[in-house]
Amino acid sequence: MNKTDKIFIAGHKGMVGSAFLKILRIKGYKNLYFINKKKLDLRNQKKVSDYFNKIKPDIVIICSAKVGGIHANNSFPYEFISDNLLIQTNLIQSAYLNKVKKVLFLGSSCIYPKKSKQPMTEKMLLSGYLEKTNEQYAIAKLAGIKLCEGLMRQHGNKKDVDFRSIIPPNLFGDNDNYHELNSHVIASLIRKIKNANKNKIKSIVIWGDGTPKREFMHVDDLVINSIKILQISKRAYWKNFKFSDSPLNIGSGYEISIINLAKMICKILNYFPIIKLDKTMPNGVKRKIMSNAKVKKILKSYKSYNNQIFYQKLQNIVKNYN
Repeated sequence: MNKTDKIFIAGHKGMVGSAFLKILRIKGYKNLYFINKKKLDLRNQKKVSDYFNKIKPDIVIICSAKVGGIHANNSFPYEFISDNLLIQTNLIQSAYLNKVKKVLFLGSSCIYPKKSKQPMTEKMLLSGYLEKTNEQYAIAKLAGIKLCEGLMRQHGNKKDVDFRSIIPPNLFGDNDNYHELNSHVIASLIRKIKNANKNKIKSIVIWGDGTPKREFMHVDDLVINSIKILQISKRAYWKNFKFSDSPLNIGSGYEISIINLAKMICKILNYFPIIKLDKTMPNGVKRKIMSNAKVKKILKSYKSYNNQIFYQKLQNIVKNYN
């Protein structure tokens, strides 16, 4: 990966895609390609194929996906599997047929089995049942990883075939989705708590019993490490593991319970309401933190979070949300 490569970012308007666009520009990459979904429906195979034939990208970063929290996954299960399968299949196939030099596919930590041992290693994938609340999304993401793996197993010895998959944890940062019902947990809590503070409400309600723990990472840190991974040559990257052992966890190594996350956001705002728990709503997986042992072998400078680092990054996001 060099500064003259044509880099196509699929999903440049989302939180992850926009972070890639921002940081690649800062690092001096100028041949960046992106297109509005109104102009290119990534679910349409022919349109995706025509676009690839037109721009002939060297690098493809697949951030585009239908995403959301527990409520969104429960409300739109068909779209969560069908849209994501179509988007990633069209992009991966077009990348292969157009001999794209490198492809980076983004998975999700929800693809790990519900009862995985902690911390979760890449070898645990498909070793048990998935969490029901986001099963369709997880199946689609697993299929994307297996598409990349299948290409590497079958064609990986060819010079122009290099499909890499990463598994991020729960992300937060600029351009997150703050929809009242369809957002992820940090964005949802920031919106809820800030609105309650603004309206001088003395109590807030959070879903579940508050005990589930989640691993969180700022999207900029994911992108910075992802770019480092793309900058590694094919030979240097794949000497670390087999083509059949391809996905790579990129986590923060930091976890916090939902109740403590809510309290932390309240502390940042100097707002201390009564926190009520709606135990009729689903918790999701009890605990979910990934092992970073594999990525640390590849990126020697890889750093995990501690409580202070997470607090500072969260503080910036909370204060900037209006």
